[in-house]
Amino acid sequence: MEPHLLALIASSLGFVGGHFALSHPLRAPLVGVLGEKGFAALYSLVAFVTLGGMMVAFRAMGPGGPALWNGGAALPWGIASLLTLIALTLLLGALKGNPALPLMPGSVIANARATGVFAVSRHPMMWGFALWALAHMAVSPTPRTLVVAGSVLVLALVGAALQDAKKEKLLGEAWKGWEAQTRYWPRIAGLAQVSPVLWIAGALAWAAITWAHMPLAGVSAGVWRWLG
Repeated sequence: MEPHLLALIASSLGFVGGHFALSHPLRAPLVGVLGEKGFAALYSLVAFVTLGGMMVAFRAMGPGGPALWNGGAALPWGIASLLTLIALTLLLGALKGNPALPLMPGSVIANARATGVFAVSRHPMMWGFALWALAHMAVSPTPRTLVVAGSVLVLALVGAALQDAKKEKLLGEAWKGWEAQTRYWPRIAGLAQVSPVLWIAGALAWAAITWAHMPLAGVSAGVWRWLG
């Protein structure tokens, strides 16, 4: 195995493992020693260093590498385009009224209703990241992309499950009530409850980001692959 790939795997494991460890078993004892601000600084430092290591190793590997399938074919490209559009719409919708956001009072969660993107999943933000990862794995099944996108996928979906367990412990019946009216796994029919305005916002963001993909990453994305 080439050194850059080993470095990418190591830094990805550090990024994902560090997030899980600091968010769950190590959080309470470290906050007790460092305080909230000190812990936040340590958390940010670990994330910055490990994410930076991922970026450096990813770039060092270059765009080549053996692909497991032809990601440039119309089918995977079309699927990836649809997944990223849904991912952005879920992400935008999760920015407002999300019971999973930090420091959300239990009283607010107890009165929350599963409408909009929350009719799809109680973790629309996490599923947005997961769909982004799956889309990139579909169109670029090279070792470097599979490692990075796979890391994001694990972080999002395992992180969402761990968040449920943590919220159940901290918030008790309020979170259990939210779980009772929502789903961890996405419900495709729930996409029909997302407002047209949010779909338009997601589509505009998707068009802008996929357009910027070429100047920023050197690879065309979305419909720009055929229009560019």
